Amino acid sequence: MDNLTHSLVGLAAAKAGLEKLSPGATSVCLLAANAPDADVVILLFSDRWDFLQHHRGITHAIVGTLGIAILLPALFYVGDLLLSRLRGRPKHVSFAGLLIPSLLVSATHPLLDWTNNYGIRFLLPWDPKWFYGDLVFIVDPFIWLALGSACFLLTSRTKIQWVVWLIVGIAVSLLIVGSGRGGNLPNLWVVRSVWLTALVALVVSRFWKKGGFANPRLALSALAVVIIYWCCLGVAHTMALSRARATAAALTGSDENISRLAAMPTLANPFAWDCVFETDRATYRFKLELGSPDSITKRIRYEKPSGHLAGALSKISSDRRTQVFLGFARFPVARLSSEDCTTQTLVQLADLRYTEPGTQRGSFTLDLPVECPIGNE
Repeated sequence: MDNLTHSLVGLAAAKAGLEKLSPGATSVCLLAANAPDADVVILLFSDRWDFLQHHRGITHAIVGTLGIAILLPALFYVGDLLLSRLRGRPKHVSFAGLLIPSLLVSATHPLLDWTNNYGIRFLLPWDPKWFYGDLVFIVDPFIWLALGSACFLLTSRTKIQWVVWLIVGIAVSLLIVGSGRGGNLPNLWVVRSVWLTALVALVVSRFWKKGGFANPRLALSALAVVIIYWCCLGVAHTMALSRARATAAALTGSDENISRLAAMPTLANPFAWDCVFETDRATYRFKLELGSPDSITKRIRYEKPSGHLAGALSKISSDRRTQVFLGFARFPVARLSSEDCTTQTLVQLADLRYTEPGTQRGSFTLDLPVECPIGNE
């Protein structure tokens, strides 16, 4: 998930009662909610392929998350101990009071990341297997709204807090409007109406309650709403998988054996699902809309590599970028940019859960040159 979601979960958890366990617990919750994403530092020293290889790696695994969850309160405790000795004052923080929030909130990060289709490797360093929840799109404005509403009402007492929330509100609102203009956000008028109505209601509620809100049940309720929302998405996902299996069987008939199938969420629309499945002959992708039996659209089929394409893939198989890409890709597909070439052509790879070969989607595609003729040696 995005770091705004992680931060809101950490803040909501703190306001739900964890902040009472020790001074500094709120800061620990915010840091613990985001700390596994410290692997982004790889980009400062290496390229995007190293980042793709290590992102959501050891820092998101069980052992790494546990290590971070213990390290954070230890650093806070040692820092407070040093300050207490330098300033001749008693210690302020409680190690146990910081450890409990850190353990609880750190666990939410890999859990949240598991819910989307990017995947996570829980068992590193012993097993590199990817796990996918396929429940929630990687960004979800409904989760922002549920958690952000509670966090805003509970943490908007000072002018600085008001400024911070104003910046966050404007930035997220512009992002939602911008996504709609780009065609990525479905049912734009519905999402925009709900979003703006909620913002107005929050501001009115905050001014009406001049002393501010302080009841931890507000944060607990927001977290409960998110859990209920996940459960609803789980039901929709089960329905989407059932429809996808039936559609996959109809598309392939009895000539192909389906080996893998996934139904993945789309942005801000729990009724629309991207479906990808693989057979012994090809990889397919299509979109389906729950509630409409004839809503199967955008059907795509890529045959398994053979002939010239298989020869080209063999030539690039030892390339580090190819190995990293194929280690990450869940449904890899490939094509040649041109089979009728005289000197050189491109092998175009893509992860079909995100895009098709020949597009430019960052680390989700890879184009590598190979010499012609191909496969005729």
